[in-house]
Amino acid sequence: MKLQISFPTIIGFRLPDIIVAIFLAGFIGLIFFLGSQWKGDLSSVAEISLEYKYLPLYVVQSISRIFIAYVFSLIFSITYGYLARRNKITQAVLISLLDVLQSIPVLSFLPGVLLAMISLFPDKRIGVELASIILIFTGQVWNMAFSYYNSISTIPKEIEEVAKINRFSKFYKFLKVDLPASSIGLVWNSMMSVAGGWFFLMACEMFIVKGKDFRLPGIGSFIQLSANNGDIKRVLVGLLVMILIIVLLDLLIWKPLVAWSQKFRIDTLVAEDEKESIILDIFRASKIMERLAERIDNFADNLNLTLSKRSRDEGRKKKGVISYLFYFVFSVLTVYFFVKGVLFFIKFFSEIKGDDIFYLLKAGFLSFLRTTSAIIIASLWTIPLGVVIGMKPKVAKILQPVIQIAASVPATALFPIIIYFLIKIGGGLGFGSIFLMLLGTQWYILFNVIAGASAIPQDLRDTAKLYNITGWRKWKVLILPAIFPYLVTGLITATGGAWNASIVSEYVVFGGEVQKTIGLGSLISESSALGNYPILLASTILMSIIVVSLNRLVWKRLFTLAEEKFRLDQ
Repeated sequence: MKLQISFPTIIGFRLPDIIVAIFLAGFIGLIFFLGSQWKGDLSSVAEISLEYKYLPLYVVQSISRIFIAYVFSLIFSITYGYLARRNKITQAVLISLLDVLQSIPVLSFLPGVLLAMISLFPDKRIGVELASIILIFTGQVWNMAFSYYNSISTIPKEIEEVAKINRFSKFYKFLKVDLPASSIGLVWNSMMSVAGGWFFLMACEMFIVKGKDFRLPGIGSFIQLSANNGDIKRVLVGLLVMILIIVLLDLLIWKPLVAWSQKFRIDTLVAEDEKESIILDIFRASKIMERLAERIDNFADNLNLTLSKRSRDEGRKKKGVISYLFYFVFSVLTVYFFVKGVLFFIKFFSEIKGDDIFYLLKAGFLSFLRTTSAIIIASLWTIPLGVVIGMKPKVAKILQPVIQIAASVPATALFPIIIYFLIKIGGGLGFGSIFLMLLGTQWYILFNVIAGASAIPQDLRDTAKLYNITGWRKWKVLILPAIFPYLVTGLITATGGAWNASIVSEYVVFGGEVQKTIGLGSLISESSALGNYPILLASTILMSIIVVSLNRLVWKRLFTLAEEKFRLDQ
């Protein structure tokens, strides 16, 4: 049973309201601080100091980049998932496009994004800042988009019927049906996305394009520069600071969100052990947040009534005109970019030789073997552990912070130490890169399995317990069917994540020396640093073809099975 917490009053104001007011004031102050930092030119951030006194400033700026990228990722995921569910045409096009986009590594976006931002803001720091945020965004967004799409695709039909009978407007249905149904998956995938942001932070704050060095002040660039200098002490100090920040973020943000998301489980019974959070209790007890929530609810109710009163015929006419206009503009843009893309590809591919093609195919095959091995190894331990954490709140209370820290610590900072160990035992980076990929991709499966296990209704758990369904039989009739949609989402994003992680697993710089092995990830990293754009483009396209083929032939079929068979209303 949950304990009721009594909050004191200070000078006539309740403590929760004071805390919320301080939080809002700090948030506004952060916006002004970033504005003052970003308005300078590139020369103001040309050098990154390794003095410890600058670490607090670096931490604030790194967290800000990750947070802004996350907000963009959340908005994009919800919008993309909604558009993909509109009809079969948009579903086929957008999900296929999502397969392609999630298969493109961060560094493949780098040259185009950086050049675009610099051309918009020449010699200004804000251009590189925006490029860094967009790169972090590309490492965060895809698993969230897949998670949201999966969640709204598997909403029980009874709930959909209730929304139709009560004539919910699309916006009201989003607030009252879609968003609640996707909350658990979104929260856990948000943790994974932010962890992905930390993982690629070093590559997104300090990078080389065509021989030119770009640097931004942040904890990622601090660790990267220390690693390049061979300064293990500063690498470890930077990692320690990052771990402390991750623990603090888990306490202030993720634990409250996980506890809050549990109220959206499709349950007829209350769970025996509910997840708790003192921070969530503070926000719930705040009159400021209560009034804000009431205004949002009133606005949504009034908007729903207004939209519901509109004539259906009028709505159809408007929808028809808008739809025709949308499809016309979309078709024109598609043809234009298709023609431009074909001409662009012809120009670049004319520079690729026959030997390069053979080497690309060999690199693709070796990377395929490594990524597949990483996915299999990751599945062996993440599925059982994820089920335990998701179904046992007491275990989750202990292990959630641990896995959040482990997932968020950028493994790229640990690579030099791991590589040194691998060289000592004679394994080399060829096999060692599989282990390095594991550090960045296993969390996609784990977090999604935890979300799936957390969403299992309490009455189903009690029924299994009542009929003494245990062991493998329990896994067969309850656990695996319940987590299957989430597991497929995790495997899809883990596959893309493994290929994405290959760019930092097959090509590592430490102490001024490059350690690499044959693979597409190594090719992409090397060609990006050297400015060899034809090879960069060819490597990226080949990687996309492999990942999309896997998604179409394997994961898409499993996803369809999850959508049609493994639903809570079946």
